[in-house]
Amino acid sequence: MANTIEVKVPDIGGHDNVPVIEVLVKAGDTVTKEQSLITLESDKATMEVPSSAAGTVKELKVKVGDEVSEGAVILLLETADAASASTSAANAAAPLPSPSGRGAGGEGSASPSASASPAPSPQPSPQRGEGAKAPQPSAASGKKADIECQLVVLGSGPGGYSAAFRAADLGLDTVLVERYDTLGGVCLNVGCIPSKALLHAAAVIDEAEAMAAHGVSFGKPKLDLDKLRGFKTKVVGQLTSGLAGMAKQRKVRTVVGTGSFVSPHEMEVQTAEGVKLVRFEQAIIAAGSQAVRLPMFPWDDERVMDSTGALEMKDVPGKLLVVGGGIIGLEMATVYAALGSEVTVVEFMDQIIPGADADLVKPLAKRLGSKVKGIHLKTKVVAAKATKKGIEVGYEGESVPETTVFDRVLVAVGRSPNGGKIGAEKAGVAVTERGFINVDTQLRTNVPHIFAIGDLVGQPMLAHKAVHEAHVAAEVAAGHKAHFDARVIPSVAFTNPEVAWVGVTEREAKEKGLKVGVGKFPWAASGRAIGIARTEGFTKLIFDEATHRIVGGAVVGVNAGDLISELALAVEMGAEAADIALTVHPHPTLGESVGMAAEVYEGTITDLYIPKKK
Repeated sequence: MANTIEVKVPDIGGHDNVPVIEVLVKAGDTVTKEQSLITLESDKATMEVPSSAAGTVKELKVKVGDEVSEGAVILLLETADAASASTSAANAAAPLPSPSGRGAGGEGSASPSASASPAPSPQPSPQRGEGAKAPQPSAASGKKADIECQLVVLGSGPGGYSAAFRAADLGLDTVLVERYDTLGGVCLNVGCIPSKALLHAAAVIDEAEAMAAHGVSFGKPKLDLDKLRGFKTKVVGQLTSGLAGMAKQRKVRTVVGTGSFVSPHEMEVQTAEGVKLVRFEQAIIAAGSQAVRLPMFPWDDERVMDSTGALEMKDVPGKLLVVGGGIIGLEMATVYAALGSEVTVVEFMDQIIPGADADLVKPLAKRLGSKVKGIHLKTKVVAAKATKKGIEVGYEGESVPETTVFDRVLVAVGRSPNGGKIGAEKAGVAVTERGFINVDTQLRTNVPHIFAIGDLVGQPMLAHKAVHEAHVAAEVAAGHKAHFDARVIPSVAFTNPEVAWVGVTEREAKEKGLKVGVGKFPWAASGRAIGIARTEGFTKLIFDEATHRIVGGAVVGVNAGDLISELALAVEMGAEAADIALTVHPHPTLGESVGMAAEVYEGTITDLYIPKKK
């Protein structure tokens, strides 16, 4: 007997009002259990929502552009029998192992409980096997191993090399497998580090131009693109060569090639010399993620770039379209605009950097808006084709750009994990349909001797999170009783100005009905900010009204990425407003704005006049 059930959005890690960017099925389609139905987009990542049962799609309840939260009905599904319906109801209540699946309540922040106090709690990982069936592992190959070790680490990004080095320090015979010729993974080679080198060059150009208003004029910058690329390459090389040296010092054996599991204790590595079989006692998966490639773009044309292509700096295009107003897109928009490109930014959401509070991104939107041709919100690209003149695009939305043909297009709409590309199923490791691997607080997968860390285990997809997870995984593998229980994880956009935040945001507090108070210090009252003519920023602290303990904070302005560390430490240590306000901060510095923001909350500020509430 057929039954019609509602398929709903499960727990998506505390996110609310997440936009639907793709509908993967239509009325009349037959779907299997856990088949992806829709794709959602949060800052820096996408997530697909699977079906909670098998059946036939009777009616769609969402469309592209809608915003959904937990419990929203996706579609009506006609199932075969009552048993399927009851199974669906049970599954609909289970959390979705999404990019925010480690308990983060937004990009880089801990999700507070909606009851009582909003003080942050440790971030639990998804329960082992949740949302993904454990596959039947393959039998051992029976072949003689080329390499035997106690621990193999797959991937040498910040998480991977940190895991390998920590494990070696603890006495484990460790092998590190990396597909690139140099250690460091995406972050060091084609991500975090080269982008910051180019952002430094962009900042110098902006500062030199700004000094003309203060009586110091420089000539128009002359761009030597080869030298700039050389500077970027030198920065990357200095770090990657340092890693290679430390690997040798620690006696970590490195294997260059693409690794894939063949059984629970074996991995094949495709190297330049052929396939090598690695037999291991334990493994740590640190295989990272890759840029999402939207299908409407002609990716066979080199004028369409992901972040890796943009960092190659093959030229400075006359007209550049940046698709995606998240952190990666805006950082590269900052670089190319400073180097002379006419940059247009298109963002699907109603603000840039959707994971941050609206007030936090306003100073960036204002300053960056004066540097680029336009930032277009609530707008998306719906068509793109390669022509002789350039990449021709079509739009939909509330703020459609005038320019339709661009010399280059950068697509920066998120990253997807590589969990489905490493043969994990042959080791018996459960991988979700979206490519994520669920772990517990010790970073164990459903296979006890195999761990996973970094982008693979969910949001936030940040190097510093991966490093801390790496240490825990390595320590557990060595027999230590370690757990990953970070209260908060800070996020930074290295734009100009920088934007950084940590812990509970005002938006989250409002959505969850949490009673918080805010202390906000404008940099227009900072002697240091005035002295460097950068008064657009501010520092904001968020406190639990019941305990006066800090639960979150944010900074926008010069060096915000450095200042946010103090706020992260304050949250981890459970500091009260008075602790921060009474800590003597040096003057005149941007850092003292942290203490002054606490004074604003306490009502003891003397650098501002704030009338007392009656």
